[in-house]
Amino acid sequence: MSTREKSRRAFLVESVSGLGAAWVAANYSGILAAEEYVLEAAQSGQPVKLAFFTQAQAAEVEAMAAQIIPTDDTPGAREARVVNFIDRALVTFEKDSQSDYTQGLEDLEAQTKQIVPGASRFSALTSSQQIQVLTAMEKTPFFNLVRTHTITGFFASPVHGGNANKAGWKLVGYDDSLNFKPPFGYYDAQPLPRR
Repeated sequence: MSTREKSRRAFLVESVSGLGAAWVAANYSGILAAEEYVLEAAQSGQPVKLAFFTQAQAAEVEAMAAQIIPTDDTPGAREARVVNFIDRALVTFEKDSQSDYTQGLEDLEAQTKQIVPGASRFSALTSSQQIQVLTAMEKTPFFNLVRTHTITGFFASPVHGGNANKAGWKLVGYDDSLNFKPPFGYYDAQPLPRR
């Protein structure tokens, strides 16, 4: 494994460690509603319809997420369909963040035009230009919100709309089969002392 892969994996694991059980407990009913919606969409065979974002807004958020968790030799936020998770979250357990996204996307547009005069939209910029814009915004509450939602959507169960094809789980080596074989830990590998 290369140093770059190790550092990316370490960053993602460290980022998700603070999201844990408290977040799940606080948002449990909304998470179940999002799960039901995504399961129904998957069973219909149709792509998940946007519930909050317009197509243009979704393209902007997806471009941001793709810079936060980029695609390299492993899938990134775009392939994990993180934007579907964020969109669904904004009409279920993160309804209070709707205005933050609406204002944040306006701020993103303004920042884009300030850094790249004549630019039509953030998602149309080159990768290096997008990084310039996001670097200028990285200390804002909006960037932090998108970053948190991106990481959550990348590692959440696929039934919540993100982590398509278990991309996030595969990246960190998480086996969700619940089919573990002993020894489970170091102590199990040691022979018991004879009496």
